[in-house]
Amino acid sequence: MSNIYLDHSATTPVDKKVLEAMMPYFSDNFGNANSIHSFGQAALAGVDKARKQVAKFLNCKPSEIIFTSGATESDNLAIKGVVKALHVKGLEKMHIITTKVEHEAVLEPCKELEKEGIEVTYLPVKKNAEVDLAVFEKAIKDNTVLVSVIYVNSEVGIIEPIREVAKIIKKINEKKLREWEKRRPQERGAKPQPIYFHTDATQAVNFLSCDVQWNFIDLLSLSAHKIYGPKGVGALYVRKGTPIMSLQKGGHHENNLRSGTLNVASIVGLGAAITQIDKRYQETNNARLNKLRKVLIDGLLKNIPGAILNTDLNNSSPSHAHFTFPGAEGESILISLDLEGVAVSTGSACAAGSLEPSHVLLAMGIPAEIAHSSIRFTLGKYNAGAEIKKVIKILPPIIARLRKMNPNYK
Repeated sequence: MSNIYLDHSATTPVDKKVLEAMMPYFSDNFGNANSIHSFGQAALAGVDKARKQVAKFLNCKPSEIIFTSGATESDNLAIKGVVKALHVKGLEKMHIITTKVEHEAVLEPCKELEKEGIEVTYLPVKKNAEVDLAVFEKAIKDNTVLVSVIYVNSEVGIIEPIREVAKIIKKINEKKLREWEKRRPQERGAKPQPIYFHTDATQAVNFLSCDVQWNFIDLLSLSAHKIYGPKGVGALYVRKGTPIMSLQKGGHHENNLRSGTLNVASIVGLGAAITQIDKRYQETNNARLNKLRKVLIDGLLKNIPGAILNTDLNNSSPSHAHFTFPGAEGESILISLDLEGVAVSTGSACAAGSLEPSHVLLAMGIPAEIAHSSIRFTLGKYNAGAEIKKVIKILPPIIARLRKMNPNYK
């Protein structure tokens, strides 16, 4: 059983205060939040409070928050829901822009939409996995309707320039509108179709500003279990006026956008978890994690010959340290560390079990054979210096042993 947990990008333990907030909604306030009676109203009060808590964190109206089962559902609803709504409005030849380093929860809906005739541009990235703004701006077309760029990459931790991406979109939308308004009323035709901006902020919430006004965001996805809340619950922010339609039917929950009885206890947990993340917490936590990460990185680079750091330390989440150890297979490293009581990952937990090399590393230009030798360390608020020192001691002999067993490594 692992006792050193360094896989916080996959999930985080539920904070004790979060669990305390949730407990009454399993037993005392167990009602259906859609029921009119007092049991239902007590449950609804918990949901309403959580909606306000999430809205306060994102700097938006509570009515703009849709509770979901997590960021995967939020991503699907954002991307497919907007396209569905625009299609109903009469738009046919639509174009979407995303990146090659998105989470599968964005890439797979986009691939599905391609089969339905939607054009999708997958932006290449720089060697550190960052989007090139000039390349992005050139990719925008007259029929571009949606842009989806991840905020923090779950594998290597790069922070994408989402505010700059959004400002480019805003500038283009405003220019289109100005040109339309300059025409005489009889020559105008339909109002120009704006481009909407979505970001998957799942890995960013703990560390960065997710103010949707400051960042000019129209749609934002997040999950509770990445911020010391429960699994199976998340939210989608939808700016008022953004066209979107539901993907599942069966009721009138969540402004008719997400049918299904609300997961009240978990929604309360999401609200309680996000309330703990204020600016002061972020600054203190980020500084502490940066120090721990530096110790980890310096120790591994010093003690493991040929180790390669794939995380850009100048522009990344303080939690991430992604390494490649040529000559040692990633899964073997993971298992060996687990036997020593250390939990890490080879990449996104949602892609675990796949034999394919990471699409993120390939997009960064890392060859497939080397990409298989990668390990992701992601630190959390409960990690201590002694744990990091233990990892620095344990890992070098593991890599040496695995390399010795590899006939192709010299």
